[in-house]
Amino acid sequence: MKCCTDVGGTFTDCLVQDDHGEIHMFKSPTTPDDPTRGLTEALTKAARFFRMSLPQFMSNVHLLIAHGTTLSTNALLTGKIAKVGLLCTKGFRDTIEIRRGYKNIRTSRFNVFVPPYKPLVPRTLRMPVEERTLYTGEVLTPLKEEDVHRAIEKFKQEKVEAVAICFLHSYINPSHERRALEICRQEMNGAYITASHEVLPVYREYERFSTTVVSGAVGPITAHYLNALEERLKEIGFKGTLYMVQGGGLVQSVEESARRAVTLIGSGPAAAPSGAIRLGRCIDSDNLFSVDMGGTSLDFCLIRDGEIPTTDYNWVGDERVATKMVDVPSVGAGGGSLAWIDSLGLLRVGPQSAGADPGPACYGKGGAQPAVTDADLILGYVPADYFLGGEIALRADLAEKAIRSVAAPLGLDLPTAAMTIFTTVNSLMADKMTEISTKRGYDVRDFALVVGGGAGPVHGAYLANLLEIPTVIVPRYAATYSAFGMLNMEVGKDFARSLISRRRLLDLERVNRLFGEMEAEARGVLAEIGIPERNTLLRRSMEMRYVGQFHEVEVTEVPAGKIGETQLDEITQAFHRRHQALFTFDMREREVEFLNVRLKATARQEPLKLAEIAEARGAADQAVKRRRRALWDLKKGYEETPVYDGAKLASGHRLAGPAIIEEPATTVVIPAPYVCAVDKVKNYILSRR
Repeated sequence: MKCCTDVGGTFTDCLVQDDHGEIHMFKSPTTPDDPTRGLTEALTKAARFFRMSLPQFMSNVHLLIAHGTTLSTNALLTGKIAKVGLLCTKGFRDTIEIRRGYKNIRTSRFNVFVPPYKPLVPRTLRMPVEERTLYTGEVLTPLKEEDVHRAIEKFKQEKVEAVAICFLHSYINPSHERRALEICRQEMNGAYITASHEVLPVYREYERFSTTVVSGAVGPITAHYLNALEERLKEIGFKGTLYMVQGGGLVQSVEESARRAVTLIGSGPAAAPSGAIRLGRCIDSDNLFSVDMGGTSLDFCLIRDGEIPTTDYNWVGDERVATKMVDVPSVGAGGGSLAWIDSLGLLRVGPQSAGADPGPACYGKGGAQPAVTDADLILGYVPADYFLGGEIALRADLAEKAIRSVAAPLGLDLPTAAMTIFTTVNSLMADKMTEISTKRGYDVRDFALVVGGGAGPVHGAYLANLLEIPTVIVPRYAATYSAFGMLNMEVGKDFARSLISRRRLLDLERVNRLFGEMEAEARGVLAEIGIPERNTLLRRSMEMRYVGQFHEVEVTEVPAGKIGETQLDEITQAFHRRHQALFTFDMREREVEFLNVRLKATARQEPLKLAEIAEARGAADQAVKRRRRALWDLKKGYEETPVYDGAKLASGHRLAGPAIIEEPATTVVIPAPYVCAVDKVKNYILSRR
């Protein structure tokens, strides 16, 4: 069996693919104090379903894919990080503080009241080391090991928990960093040690230094979590292989994840787009808008031509993280997002969230502020007696009390206030989605919307209606959307080397040597985790730009084998086409500059086969389990609405809105403008009438 787990801010999801290819879903509330406890509870539910004890079940799981939750990200955002020391080239100790003149990326650069940036490493712990490597890789000044030993003594006195080693031009010649790394690991037993040539071996010293320092800052807490996770899994009988999801959209071993802790940042949202691409094949579409709405946040991704977008221009709080990450923006809009009144007397929703503890007011765990789920309950969209398959009984009286706390100051009655919360959060999400679509020149009407997460199917059709998206896909596994994405992800690793040369000066021998080195390293890395060379897939790319530009474009049309002048011309033409596609223009008369060569090494795998369901043999009305009063239009008031049992719906059934479908872990809301068709793999396809 194969198992995927996703520890979210509110719920922990578990998806199990059995030996027959069938996929089963399980959910359990997240336990923020100890995430492994909530994970164990979800796995226990899975074991109970298969009529096994937990140790028996875990002994049958040969592969477990997980991600480090938002642990690394939250540690960085909240400042709960390790005490970090920095070893750097003499004269460059202030690189991480000077940055590129950035104040704060979320405010205007002309705002003089923004407090100064506070670097993760105070100046007293930035220790300069005498050494110098030139951009050619030539050593100008040998490493002065006495400086390294002196810095280590300082770090020991200050009780430093992690050390980041960042030397100039180590991306081209890492010999000095390797020696410093060796010394630190010998003399600082127990400390987390990382070096920039391992984390990000490409040029641009600020980006490389910043990313390495971030990796050091979150390294100890990440390594501790991974160790605790491995120990817990061992206790409950797991003897298979454990992989962690990386923020770049691949899965990797625990050892590699601990060594490069920064790669776990953004690991949760990175999984969903892989699932969206698989689901898009069900309607023959590769232009997709992936939306994952859980209890705490909304993660969204625009997928064009079946290609998951990645970026190395990432900010986590005030910190620059330049590793390749799936481009999945987030906004604080989930089922637990709280409604509040701002200083202007306007109703706002989020980004504050009730989270898993205490959760929305209707959970009855002490929450007093109104959340989106409270509004969904009052509107009649989600059931009070069948939330999470009946495991959580929702209390409408507590939801009413919470919503009235914002309704009274605004002079609204209860239904109007609930509808206002509902429409406000929908508008917030739609506005954020236009930032990566319409504002970038893409017509959202050319895309299909794939909605997942426990709250996604409740709001999906309304989002599509606001954006005029014609088709909505609510997958069978919507409630465990990110975990489903993990089943479609590739095991592998990204490699990069800097080149930095104009087209007319490019040394083809060097290009071929760099690709050869990366490919040899990639085969070794995959072999270490049990992937034979015959199952290894190597995909090359090059980052290029026109001379004078600041940002580069990644070109994936790089052939395997030896690259000569003919292949180089083809790569250059591909760059022009890519630039035209992204920015609607190219500058073929201008010289091209090559910056980095990249390699993505993955294990070959067959596309996930989805189990088909039975054909419908009667009208969909046979699946109606009850009727519930729901509010679709304030003018009309509450209407008796058919509620369908998702388990009884079959392939070919069609439902006209307004209607509601209840699944054990989510609810699909179908408003009046939409018709819902059930396809052969149990996706709900919503189309505008």
